[in-house]
Amino acid sequence: MKYLQKLGKSLMLPVAVLPVAAILSGIGYWILNTAGENFVQAFFTAAGGALLDNLPLLFALGVAIGMASKPDGTAALAGLVSWLVVTRLLSPETVATLQGIPVEDVNIGFGRIENAFVGIICGLIGAYCYDKFKDVQLPAALSFFSGKRSVAIVTTGASLVVALVLYFVWPVLFGGLVSFGEWMVGLGPVGAGLYGFFNRLLIPLGLHHALNAVFWFDVAGINDLGNFLNGTGTAGVTGQYMTGYFPIMMFGLPGAALAMYLTAKTNRRKVTAGILLSGAFASFFVGVTEPLEFAFMFLAPALYVVHAIFTGISMFIMALLPVRMGFGFSGGFIDLMLGWVNPLAQNPWAIFLAGAIWFVIYFVSFYFIIKRFDLKTPGREDEEVEVDETSTGSSKFLNQASAILKGLGGKDNVLELDNCATRLRMEIADVSKVDDAAIRRAGAAGIMKPGGKSVQVIYGLEVQFVKDAMEDLIAGRVEAPSAPVAVADATVAAPSQGGVATKTVLTVRQPVAGRVVPLSEVPDATFSQGIMGSGVAVEPTGDTVWAPADGTVAHIFPTSHAVALKLRDGTELLVHVGVDTVEMKGEGFETLVAVGDEVVEGAPLLRFDLDAIRAAGHPAVTPVIVLGGGDVELRLRQD
Repeated sequence: MKYLQKLGKSLMLPVAVLPVAAILSGIGYWILNTAGENFVQAFFTAAGGALLDNLPLLFALGVAIGMASKPDGTAALAGLVSWLVVTRLLSPETVATLQGIPVEDVNIGFGRIENAFVGIICGLIGAYCYDKFKDVQLPAALSFFSGKRSVAIVTTGASLVVALVLYFVWPVLFGGLVSFGEWMVGLGPVGAGLYGFFNRLLIPLGLHHALNAVFWFDVAGINDLGNFLNGTGTAGVTGQYMTGYFPIMMFGLPGAALAMYLTAKTNRRKVTAGILLSGAFASFFVGVTEPLEFAFMFLAPALYVVHAIFTGISMFIMALLPVRMGFGFSGGFIDLMLGWVNPLAQNPWAIFLAGAIWFVIYFVSFYFIIKRFDLKTPGREDEEVEVDETSTGSSKFLNQASAILKGLGGKDNVLELDNCATRLRMEIADVSKVDDAAIRRAGAAGIMKPGGKSVQVIYGLEVQFVKDAMEDLIAGRVEAPSAPVAVADATVAAPSQGGVATKTVLTVRQPVAGRVVPLSEVPDATFSQGIMGSGVAVEPTGDTVWAPADGTVAHIFPTSHAVALKLRDGTELLVHVGVDTVEMKGEGFETLVAVGDEVVEGAPLLRFDLDAIRAAGHPAVTPVIVLGGGDVELRLRQD
């Protein structure tokens, strides 16, 4: 159930833009039917259609972002990739080519493959592939495609499999529902009621189009929609498969929206009112129900079944009574007014009477059911925040991030946040609010203020976890812990507890070809002042970083400009190629190993383009640091 609730929440992102799109389309549709085609009509119709016509694509993007372990553009890209692959492979044109037949002979189901269900499936594929492969490390020869670069590639492969399954399954389901609809035709008002029930029930799967094709168009000879608009149907019959939607869309769902608003938690009503009010207006005015239906479809699926039952009952009653109305767009106020004078319209005033009754039924039923069963409709979702371990690492990082953020003057004082291999890099609104001592107590090895609004907090190799936790705190995805932060010890800059062997001199192989210089010559105070630890530096002449001793690869920064090695005795060495080379975003760097690899002295760790570093305006001098080394003297030998 929590999975469905999370899915429901993720749909709110794209659904939130639909009400205004529905209103724009409705205005354009009204102008078209009253004044004909013109510039204003075309403008409004195109503006609204840009979103309504691409709702499934919006779902693919929104679900990918919402269902991923953390909001990331890479996840959205993966959702988009999946959507493009699946819909292109299953488009009528592609299917016609695969089957060697004319496009017009392709199964009708493939013409409806771009639907909300497929959009949601593609979003889930994108989110899953992001979570599973965003940190993957590939062999050296394929290292460029490691991490987030691999997500879209894997997503493509997964989407091929899903498309292949749908290629066989989708037309069977679609065709089966068409046959089911044709069977219901002979049931009269009961058939209309069953159609309304299954129409709503199938919307999450996108298969409601199969039933619509039977009852609204000329698949089974009914053509209810076309005959009503053209005035060519049978009075008292034509419109029976549309009339029952008007009371539900114009009045029933707005009643449900009011119930969901009043049952929302008091502190969340203001936010909830936005989506519910705009959704209710779109449903009443235009007959676009997705903003409301998707607002509780996955959050409270049982309640959605109740809605489907009510729709079926409304369709049955209106078909049984001498009330007939049709639409060209949907069952909203605009279509009701436009169809009022249609020669096939019958007792349209009764729709308002039925609507008032359905408003009360929906409001009372939804209010009672929500309260009685504590359903998680909008504004009632569980408030506990699921802290992603891959994002915050552990409560340690969340605690430290919270304390560092407080020492920086609060989240509102942080304008920009980034990190390099060992430090947080920030732009601060008011530097005078920064409390250096508080930040050090939180576990930072040091703090630098290069000038202007720039502030850097030196932490260590696990800085990424602290940065991710800070982002979650700033965005409000997690709450600041109430527990006090433990005072860090002097070796907090080192990411492991292995410590440094008790020796005053550590001699290792020189990891980069070039001239050895004192650490004090590095034009960066973090290194030159020994904040990160003791060490030396190399003015490189080569293009490869070699393992200075036997050990394990402890960390590789995503942009490949720095690598840390844990030696057999627990000592941790950091080789940081150049100064500020994180700004190159990996351009000119290539990782040759993966985290966790056992390496021997002299093994190649990473390769870099010296000319590219200098062309980018960065010093190429390469610090070699004993992390948390204290008074350890590092010496490099040349072999």
